[in-house]
Amino acid sequence: MTVRRSMLPLTGRKAGAATAGYVLVGGRSSRLGIDKALLDWGGRPLAARLAERVATAAGSATLVGDPARYGGLGFPVIGDRVAGFGPLAGLESALAHSTAEWNLVIACDLPNLTPEFLGYLLRRAPGADVLLPVDAAGRDEPLCAVYSNRCHQAVAEAVGRGMHKMTGAFDSLAVRRLAPAEYAAFDPGGRLFANLNTPADLAALRADA
Repeated sequence: MTVRRSMLPLTGRKAGAATAGYVLVGGRSSRLGIDKALLDWGGRPLAARLAERVATAAGSATLVGDPARYGGLGFPVIGDRVAGFGPLAGLESALAHSTAEWNLVIACDLPNLTPEFLGYLLRRAPGADVLLPVDAAGRDEPLCAVYSNRCHQAVAEAVGRGMHKMTGAFDSLAVRRLAPAEYAAFDPGGRLFANLNTPADLAALRADA
């Protein structure tokens, strides 16, 4: 799929809060078989639980997904500007919407994230365009990262070229990778980035909760 750049008008930057938070809820959850965002987690939908943690860390939380589906969760919801494209389009929509300098963006399927860790990410972000944690297996975690407002043009152009790989949009950006040793105090069990992709993942995470 190629998206014409004209479909993604860049938005002017306005002064706003120093930080903002976003939770991407637009995934299809095809392997899990149920909507991750609406999954009951301790009596509340998982997306609402995570949005509360994001708001504690960043001062606000906005969901990025279908307003008709997620509008009842108690948080503002914005739609993807390019529907059905994937998480990079969700990131682009968040950055287009934000007036903050630093934007915490997470996926809705990471139930072990804590406000303390998310706040730590925001404190470490200045000095780079992207603060990108790396998990214990050496994998980048772009769906739990901090993005400066300077990232928007590069991300919008990547979506316009039809790129889907998130880190592929970062070539022109200053990326600071955060090694596991740097956040070990927030991850004593080594399960901080455990996510919900399959029924087995769900069973394991419920057992940990």
